[in-house]
Amino acid sequence: MSAREYGDMGPGVDEGHDPADDYQAGYDFEGGCELDIDGDDDCAALEASVAADVRADTDAFISWSAIAEPADFPACWLVYMLGPAQALAWVRLASVDRSIARAALRRFDVPEIAEAAVKASEKWIARLDDAEPEPHRERASTAGIRIVTRHDPEWPVALNDLPMTAPFALWVRGNGHVANLWHRSVAVVGARASTSYGNHMATSLSAGLGDHGWTVISGGAYGIDGAAHRAALGAASPTVAVMAGGVDRLYPAGNADMLEAVMERGVVLSEVPPGFAPHRSRFLTRNRLIATAGATVVVEAAYRSGALSTARHAFLASRTVGAVPGPVTSASSTGCHALIRDGEATLVTCAADVLELAQPIGAPVPVQGSLWDDVGNGANRPDFGTPHERQAYDAIGPRGATVAVVARSAGLTLAEARVALGGLELAGLARHDGPNWKKTPA
Repeated sequence: MSAREYGDMGPGVDEGHDPADDYQAGYDFEGGCELDIDGDDDCAALEASVAADVRADTDAFISWSAIAEPADFPACWLVYMLGPAQALAWVRLASVDRSIARAALRRFDVPEIAEAAVKASEKWIARLDDAEPEPHRERASTAGIRIVTRHDPEWPVALNDLPMTAPFALWVRGNGHVANLWHRSVAVVGARASTSYGNHMATSLSAGLGDHGWTVISGGAYGIDGAAHRAALGAASPTVAVMAGGVDRLYPAGNADMLEAVMERGVVLSEVPPGFAPHRSRFLTRNRLIATAGATVVVEAAYRSGALSTARHAFLASRTVGAVPGPVTSASSTGCHALIRDGEATLVTCAADVLELAQPIGAPVPVQGSLWDDVGNGANRPDFGTPHERQAYDAIGPRGATVAVVARSAGLTLAEARVALGGLELAGLARHDGPNWKKTPA
């Protein structure tokens, strides 16, 4: 099939004719035309034309979400240069005649990137059968999933800080408003194979952020991610889980109940459509979305942890990064220590430290004790009889906690937690309230 037989995708090829000349002269792949505005009728026509363009762009974003992998640079470049609809039209042209498609990109005078787009088009063309937007809309609607693109009010403007790797669409489940949740947000990330210390710190930081009205964004995984989400939920705060696969499948399955709870007030979202599996490469690329939060905190990470990629994405997006120090003998904290040592992250030990990173310059930061009594504002903290009492006290959330929850959050055994809570009660720092323990008001 020739390009002309394909329709308005490109001119016929005559001997000696350079098809790029037509594109350089302003040729429209989609056969558009200019409007000569004169009076109310033409204004109405312009409004209708703009609405049609938005619809076409939205359809194209859905298609791109299905045919290109996340953070596919040639795809993002093509969409950035041509717009989503015409970029998709270019792919269809490439499926018919690659030489014409190659010539059409000469106007941009970046031959290396243009050639990368031509080569990458093989992958996109292979998925063109799955590019029609309506089937995706129907599947999403059936599963209670909504589609958000950059034309929608719910689109988080922070994602626009990824101009050459921004997602084409977000596939969203949950009752939260994505843009509002992202507006005051902190990413809390770390190792899946977390220690009790790491879980305790993730819980303490995330609960403190939730108490001050900040959204915790994380990846929904085991370990630090799960501790962060659960702490936010425990503080009655919405939270956002960014998935590596389609949101029709809550992954990992062991966190399905938690992710269902996340959707009650927050959202679970992905940049890939329903049905897409959470491949390893998609875990790494989704980290850049998490990193567009107002600040990123790495709670616990080994030297080669995937959480470090989130920190590096945050740095590239001009976001501040914090890292929680751990025992110098712990391999689980070597990545955090490296970030701090290399000046890529600020040392943080409490929610107040994190808020200082995330707040606009000059905004008030709530006073909160540090991890150690003799550091920062630690002098304002209660006097604890033992380190276990300090850990148990910090593990009691604003709504109280059972002995089992305190033990798990503080990294103590049940026996150690009971003894510590008893000591807090004798000191007047905590009290029984049914099955729960609560902090005694100062």
